Amino acid sequence: MSDKTTGLNDIPKNSPEFKLNPGSTSILLIFVTLCLVAFAVLSVVSSNSDRKLGNKVITRTSEYYAACNKAQELIAQIDEELFTAYNLSEGSSKAYYDSVGGNSRSFVINIDSSQKLYVELSIDYPDPAGGETSPYLYHITSWKVGSGSSGDSGTVTIE
Repeated sequence: MSDKTTGLNDIPKNSPEFKLNPGSTSILLIFVTLCLVAFAVLSVVSSNSDRKLGNKVITRTSEYYAACNKAQELIAQIDEELFTAYNLSEGSSKAYYDSVGGNSRSFVINIDSSQKLYVELSIDYPDPAGGETSPYLYHITSWKVGSGSSGDSGTVTIE
């Protein structure tokens, strides 16, 4: 039998001793508190920037849809004008295109100070017999958002 008996509470003689100084728990507590404060500040900053970005998106989206509504109102007016011209043209496509001022229309609506909505319509002479031409008075060839000028001298800018 061996003269070295080890119980559960006995520490072997060759193991290193671990001593905890009384101030180390305070330092650890201060470090953890600083980490929590730093994460809280980062969370508040991130939340604030997300709120600002959300407000910008809401503003831009509402401005875009307001411009789309103006464009739809203008297209409705053009549609009425084309319908009246079609009824007065008495079957003559030349008279129809002469009365409406050509075979296309375009206009620009300002969304904000840096963006514009560009809309182009192609005017059609409808064929009631269902031939090769379109059965509609117009079709939209372009509906896009851009910045700067369109470079089109026939374009009407709407505020």
